[in-house]
Amino acid sequence: MGGTGPADGGWEPSDEEGGALSGRWWRWADSAPADRCPVRDKTGEHAGWNQPADVWFLAGTYGGHVVRRCTVPSDRPVFFPVLNLQHNRFHARTPQRMAVVEAMAALNGVPLPLREFAASFRTKWLTRRFTWGVWTGLAPLVPGEYVLEIKALADDGFWVDTTYHLAAATV
Repeated sequence: MGGTGPADGGWEPSDEEGGALSGRWWRWADSAPADRCPVRDKTGEHAGWNQPADVWFLAGTYGGHVVRRCTVPSDRPVFFPVLNLQHNRFHARTPQRMAVVEAMAALNGVPLPLREFAASFRTKWLTRRFTWGVWTGLAPLVPGEYVLEIKALADDGFWVDTTYHLAAATV
């Protein structure tokens, strides 16, 4: 993984890397069976489902308020959406966006840098899709306990308010 890991815990992938990670995140999120889907998960019990070896993905939500608890490996960066969407190329030939009213993510109260990434990706069925989102990440965390807050509001009224209680541990 490239990018930087500033002292505040933020991790800023390049435009190319962030676009590729957003596509990988969607493939990961969409490939989960309904009964283990990390995005539908209300508690965090499915956060570890089918995680890749080089990065740890945290799930977004389908909107609303969610509190999750999970353990993340302390040797991998963490990548996650604050607000995102995906669509097929028949809907539009370029990535569509949401109009963002506000978006924030903070680790232990310290705001994280947010980035917009747009990319195309292929599903596990090789269907071409587009993704757009406001994303952020964390450099590998020192073992310990953390609180990650994610809040966003789109102009169409869609909102997210997610709190992750993270335990970073050596795996």
